[in-house]
Amino acid sequence: MHDARDFVLARLPSGVPVRTTVHAYGEGRLVDGPDGPELDAPADSGLVVYAQAAQHGREVNGTAVLRRLHERLTGGGDDAVDAALAGTLVTVPVADPLTFDRVSYTTPESLDAVHSNMNRCWPGDADGTLHERMAARLWSFASAADAVVDLHTGSPAMLTHAVYMRDDPACRALAEAFGTDLLLAEAAGDEADAEWAERGFAGKLRVAATREGVPTVTPELAHSRAVVPEAVDAGVRGMLGVLRHEGLLPGEPAPWDGTVARNHLGRVEAADSGLFTPDRGLSIGDEVAAGDRLGVLHDPATFEPLQTAAADRAGIVYSIAREATVTAGATLAGIAERLDE
Repeated sequence: MHDARDFVLARLPSGVPVRTTVHAYGEGRLVDGPDGPELDAPADSGLVVYAQAAQHGREVNGTAVLRRLHERLTGGGDDAVDAALAGTLVTVPVADPLTFDRVSYTTPESLDAVHSNMNRCWPGDADGTLHERMAARLWSFASAADAVVDLHTGSPAMLTHAVYMRDDPACRALAEAFGTDLLLAEAAGDEADAEWAERGFAGKLRVAATREGVPTVTPELAHSRAVVPEAVDAGVRGMLGVLRHEGLLPGEPAPWDGTVARNHLGRVEAADSGLFTPDRGLSIGDEVAAGDRLGVLHDPATFEPLQTAAADRAGIVYSIAREATVTAGATLAGIAERLDE
């Protein structure tokens, strides 16, 4: 069974509502509540999985994943899922309509000067800024779930991977079920305090939900701004793996045999603004040692070399700045440091 409802996340200064759509598949139903649609799942039904996409509006492949998954769950074609869901899947294909309409990562300051990035203000605040109010509305679904998948996409030159909270077995199992070859473990506990404070990570959906005891994973499917079939295929396979892992679909996810590395370490940053040219032989997925050359940053007007970028640690190159114009402090390359397990 499938149910869908339109609902208001917040209102603009003119009074125009910011609307999106929530979908429910399986045993649960969407019912009218005082603040919009709510999930009504029978007490004796299976688990609830919540998935959302386009929290950053230029990251459109997650939205395409949820459309393809919708077709698999409701269609009668050759690739239709041949089983009823033993539980409920709730999806929101466009979590942030404000950034989606602008094909942007954040909103203009005029709309939310405090939280231009929606993924820094979870679990939100019903009486807060525009993004806090939007997050609070979606949090009512995410916090009631047994597992959460927050679909994102990165740059074209990025390895597809899934991020989870380190030392949380349920999050790790969810990440393995999604099935990307590379898993990035984010710091947790005392180790995370400084990082969260510095980068605002405490306000990420993944962190907020995991802290509330809801296992959460953030797949980064690569390729922003354009729907890429390979990225969508990986996302659909991942969502079906999650549904099998959670028992909503019969069977088991494919066995996982990949690499685990530490997240948000090894960011090689631009020392100045200019044009960055990666070395011709450098590719995502390459193994590098500390000190290995990655590329050169030049002054575009004088041609003066400003920086010879080098790996700060041994690991796997999982992202490269292929958009040559960079500003000081921008990430030129991401190096994922392997974790010994």
